[in-house]
Amino acid sequence: MDYGKYAYFEGKIRPIESAKVSVMTHSFNYGTAIFEGIRGYWNADEEQLYIFKLDQHLDRMFRNFNILRMKPTLSMGEVAEVILELIAKNGFQEDVYIRPIAYKSSYVLGPRVHDLDDELTIYIIKLGDYVDTSSGLKVAVCSWRRLADNALPPRAKICGCYVNSALAATEAKESGFDEAIFLNEDGTVSEGSAMNIFLVQGGKLVTPPVTANILVGVTRNTVIQIAREKLGLDTECRPVGRTELYVADEIFFCGTGAQVAPVTYIDRRPVAGGDPGPVTLNLQKVYFDIVQCRVPEYRSWCTPVYKKS
Repeated sequence: MDYGKYAYFEGKIRPIESAKVSVMTHSFNYGTAIFEGIRGYWNADEEQLYIFKLDQHLDRMFRNFNILRMKPTLSMGEVAEVILELIAKNGFQEDVYIRPIAYKSSYVLGPRVHDLDDELTIYIIKLGDYVDTSSGLKVAVCSWRRLADNALPPRAKICGCYVNSALAATEAKESGFDEAIFLNEDGTVSEGSAMNIFLVQGGKLVTPPVTANILVGVTRNTVIQIAREKLGLDTECRPVGRTELYVADEIFFCGTGAQVAPVTYIDRRPVAGGDPGPVTLNLQKVYFDIVQCRVPEYRSWCTPVYKKS
């Protein structure tokens, strides 16, 4: 994995080799940390790197701090400035993935979230496609159930939650699939291992509601908006039954990592004809144009990194 030479750690930008936590750190022992995943896209024509929806990602992260009773060490504006400075210092001229992590940094035994110190670290890696976005994914409904909001809330991007995702992804991949789909305890569809899911059915999009133990995705919200504004498609947010996956016109995943990725097989059943569908491909094209800051009405969603003279 290609990563930057510098990271933000314990209040300053320093060489990545020195950005290390102790084995006694509370978050290492108990998963008491919250992270964000943010993408930056290189626009070669403009020789500029654009961060997609930076403010929205940081707003979600700061709102979720309240769940783990975290006190931010920097303001949202200060975190944004650190991210811009960090990318520039690393000199990236390609697509990147930005990972800020707020974590319980005390050297204390015992699972809790109160009376602990909080710290922030940020690192950046080069990242192209996280999953195949062209030919279509073969996925499976996994045996693991999605975590419940009243047990360990997936909406918060809590590091400890991702053991659930890791178990699902490994089960799927070791069984010959590309990805997993979670069901909730009531048997309704939740999401992928680390991405939201949409169905195309009857000329509209269908996606599980925010109460279905999903991450309230920034990309999910983006897809709903651009589907309405650019393709004239409404989105219905409602519980989705497992067998609806087998009869959908199209299915796709979305997320910062997944971007917009068509799903062509579920449980070895073809989705429609087994090829990426036209709605998914149209949405994907619009999305990629937007994140590279090529659509004028959405340029405000893209934050440039490099200052131009």
